Amino acid sequence: MLVLGTRLKDTPVMSLQTGTRLATTSTPLINPANLKIIAFELEGPLLAEKPSFLRVADIRELSGVGMIIDSNDELLGLDDVIKIKELYELDFKLIGMNVIDEHKKKLGKVDNYTLETGSFVIEQLNVKHGILRGLTDTGLLIHRSQITEINDNAIIVKSTAKKIRVEPVMEAVRHEYVNPFRRPAGQPEQTTDAQS
Repeated sequence: MLVLGTRLKDTPVMSLQTGTRLATTSTPLINPANLKIIAFELEGPLLAEKPSFLRVADIRELSGVGMIIDSNDELLGLDDVIKIKELYELDFKLIGMNVIDEHKKKLGKVDNYTLETGSFVIEQLNVKHGILRGLTDTGLLIHRSQITEINDNAIIVKSTAKKIRVEPVMEAVRHEYVNPFRRPAGQPEQTTDAQS
């Protein structure tokens, strides 16, 4: 199922063992190498460690009540998993990143994203134009296959504009166009009467 990334912010994390809310999600840890959410940073008064994380692999189900996990044993500290610590220290924030095309034309900033809840892979980026262009345009949807590079400053996507070879436009000669419904001027109608 595809959902917007902002929909998963402040989602309750529910324990199947106790039936209670353990925490709520705050920030996703996104791997910029493959645009996959690895874990969610958590908030809440019942957490033993701060910061605490929930790996997406430990989510049993994503339902209307929230993210359902087996128990609070699935909640991790910063030093429990090396990959989580690396991504946390990287501090990669997808929302707000500049998006440019291969020709260095700025397309806008990431406003939201769509992800597949089965794999937690980000499938599309919702890009919002700047203020002036945003008044007339609704924005762009960029599929992950269009992304060529993600660096510290921007997300670079394939350009949709094709390079057009500009050739001089020839002037249209007025006499080349023939209107089939009009007789050319200056030609008298021919008569069938024989002249002697």
